[in-house]
Order: sequence, then structure tokens, then C-alpha cells
Amino acid sequence: MTQTHAFAKPKVELHVHLDGSIKPETILYFGRKRGIALPADTAEELQNAIGMDRPLSLPSFLAKFDLYMPVIAGCREAIKRIAYEFVEMKAKEGVVYVEVRYSPHLLANSKVEPIPWNQAEGDLTPDEVVDLVNQGLQEGEKAFNVKARSILCCMRHQPNWSLEVLELCKKYHQQTVVAIDLAGDETIEGSSLFPGHKAAYEGAMKSGIHRTVHAGEVGSAEVVREVRSCCPWAPSSCLSPYFPHLLLPTSPQAVDILKTERLGHGYHTLEDEALYHRLRQENMHFEVCPWSSYLTGAWKPETEHPVIRFKNDQANYSLNSDDSLIFKSTLDTDYQMTKRDMGFTEEEFKRLNINAAKSSFLPEDEKRKLLNQLYSAYELLLPEATTGMLHSGPWVVTLPWLLFGFLRDF
Repeated sequence: MTQTHAFAKPKVELHVHLDGSIKPETILYFGRKRGIALPADTAEELQNAIGMDRPLSLPSFLAKFDLYMPVIAGCREAIKRIAYEFVEMKAKEGVVYVEVRYSPHLLANSKVEPIPWNQAEGDLTPDEVVDLVNQGLQEGEKAFNVKARSILCCMRHQPNWSLEVLELCKKYHQQTVVAIDLAGDETIEGSSLFPGHKAAYEGAMKSGIHRTVHAGEVGSAEVVREVRSCCPWAPSSCLSPYFPHLLLPTSPQAVDILKTERLGHGYHTLEDEALYHRLRQENMHFEVCPWSSYLTGAWKPETEHPVIRFKNDQANYSLNSDDSLIFKSTLDTDYQMTKRDMGFTEEEFKRLNINAAKSSFLPEDEKRKLLNQLYSAYELLLPEATTGMLHSGPWVVTLPWLLFGFLRDF
């Protein structure tokens, strides 16, 4: 019997990794074609070998990629295909807009130091990787009627790659690239502060490239402080030259370094109530991945999940699948989990998806069209405010807005 979806309406997904969302059948195909050994001979066995059934540490989770990434990296046909099939998977999950992220360097085998996954040197550069992913996503968009954009990842353990990631973001901006990310092992102490990452994010801000960062997943609130944004539309001290009447005191511990606009995960922000309050005032968007947070140990089941606090506070957040291959899941897994175990309602699912659309990195005109699509599908009146500025600024969708068409300020 086919399982009923927890939320059978159009969805927006902002935090999902391309290299963690590959079909096992595709991995098997290229393993055989390229003569690269895999830990299993059938798709089901491979899924079980790669997938997680119980919580592991974040570093142990990241080690899962070693099992299959050598099959995909360095292969033009494979890279374009996984991007195309990714859009197909999202269409089946009811996603109408997705921002998928990946590291160009981890898929390359030329002009990258060190060459990842113990590959021999080849001729596939990070630049060509981005072009191939763009081709696959764009062909998938046409075939499956899903709008797909991409985010290029810097890797915490390789700050020497980050400036090239910035240049690729600039070169391929809006083809499909919309933003830069910092991913990888958050337990590497001080990695947000590495000069390569700082320089890339400073350059991104100057160049108008949107920014998100994995922070506060397994790391403490201090990691979030390192990357938190001084949101350009928020009533904070960064606006004091223009709006002195909105000046708020700056926490002496708060350090704007990477100036992120969204937080990947961000759960441990709740360890610091002052920081959390400040981020809510700035309308920071939390890219929440509930099932992932359980399997990576980011959330301990004996405690209340941070997303419940986000829901109760009517904060700005989304639900996301993160790495469906490794977590043996779909986006519906996260919706089922929050509906079954945390009391989420259809109204809350609508609210969080509208907030996801507002916090997306689309240009304003495309964001407006996406919001129109959601409001129509949700049978809600479109607030007049969305016909103007759609920057993910000081406004956040709350339940009164959804039900009655009003906006609520923090």
C-alpha cells in the first residue's frame, strides 16, 4: 500500500546535498562501467551498506561518502546524470523549488589539490563540474517542471579551495548557481575562521553572492556566533548610520565574520538565548533537517527537538532532507516525523514553506512567482506586501498572516 504523504502539497527545499542524494542504481551502473569496486552487488544491498539505521557521529556519517564517491567523481557522464536524476527525485517528492548544494572540488580530478577520493589525476576540473551540474539541472527542470538552483560548497578542511569556489559562484551566477556554502566537519576547531573561508565570504558579500553556512549542527552556539549575519534588513547595529532609531545593543560575544544569510541546521543556537533572540530579530532562516539530526547525533532523542521551539516561536525555518541516500529517506520522511512525533499541522507546513520561499536565494521576480504558486496551491490570499520587496528581511510569515492575510513584525 502506498503511504499517504504528510503534506501532499507543493514544497520548497533549501538544504539538500547532491552527492548525498544519488540513486543506488546509478552508483552501481557507474561502478561496473568504470571498474570500481563497491561494497555490494545490488541496489538494495548497496543502499543498506551506505545507509544508516542508527545514529552515528558527524565524522562517521561523513565517512560514508568514501564508499561510493570514487565511482561518481571524475566522470562527466555520471555528474550530469546525478544532477538530472536529482530533479526527477524532487519532482516525485512534490518539490516545486529546490536549492541543491555540492562541492565542485570533490567531484573533480584535475586542478584540485589534493585530488579527492584517492583518484588518479584526470582532466575534469571544478569549473567543468559546475557546468555539467548546471546542464543536468537545467535539463531536469524542463523534463520534470521543477525549478532547481545550486549552491557551491567550500569545505571546512580545505580552505585553499574556497577562493576558487567564490570565483565559480561569480562565473556561473544564476546559471544555476545562487549562493556559496561552508560544509564539512564542523568539529574542526576554528574552521569558520580559516583565512581562505573568510576571504571567500568577504568576496561573496562584496559581489552580491548569497551566503549560507553549516553551523550549530553538532557544533556549539559559538560556531554560530562566528558565522552569524548582520542582516541588511534587520533592526540591528549594522543599520545605525541609516536607521539610528532602530539601533539595538550588540552582544560583546557576537562576531560577524562570514555574514551568513541562512544557517544550515543551527540547532545549538538555542544554547545561547541572547543569540537566538538576536537571530530571530534578524529573521535568520534555519535550514532544519529533522531525520538527519537524529542520525548524525546532532539531536538527542531524549530532549525536545529544536524545531519544536522554532515552531512554537513562529521562527523562520524550513524542513529539508539533507542526504537522502545515506539516511534512506525522502523529504516526506522529515514531514512524517514532525507530523507524527512533534504535532506539526498542515497550517504549519504551509507557513514554513512560504517562509522557505521568502528566504530562498532567487531574484525578486522569480521569488514572487514562486510565492504566487504556493499561495494558489494552498488556497490562500496573496498578501499585497509580496508584490513589492521580497527580500528575506524583517518580515516572517506567521500563522495569522497565513489565515487572514496579515503580516506580523517581530
